[in-house]
Amino acid sequence: MAAVTIYHNPRCSKSRQTLQLLQENGVEPEVVLYLEDTPPLETLARIIVMLGVSVREFMRTGESAYKDNNLKDSSLSDRQLLEAMVEHPKLIQRPVVLANGQARIGRPPESVLEIL
Repeated sequence: MAAVTIYHNPRCSKSRQTLQLLQENGVEPEVVLYLEDTPPLETLARIIVMLGVSVREFMRTGESAYKDNNLKDSSLSDRQLLEAMVEHPKLIQRPVVLANGQARIGRPPESVLEIL
């Protein structure tokens, strides 16, 4: 099986459930604690392309950093939004699993099984 990576926040129940589901299916993924080891802008951009979503769709819009930094502003470029996610990693959707050249957000956790 190809390498599997999970961008994980252990404080998030969906992230914990997704990691557990992977392990129950015999997958020991590389765990990236993205709040501590924030992916660079280029990696985030690649994940977004793999997911087939917009940069804004990949953001957690309910986070205080979204409101505090006026990220709702529609004039902001994708690069500016990506830079905000690098600066404030809580804005990154979670959990994200990468496998076999594809990516899925683990909401619901079972969605990640499609790419294994």
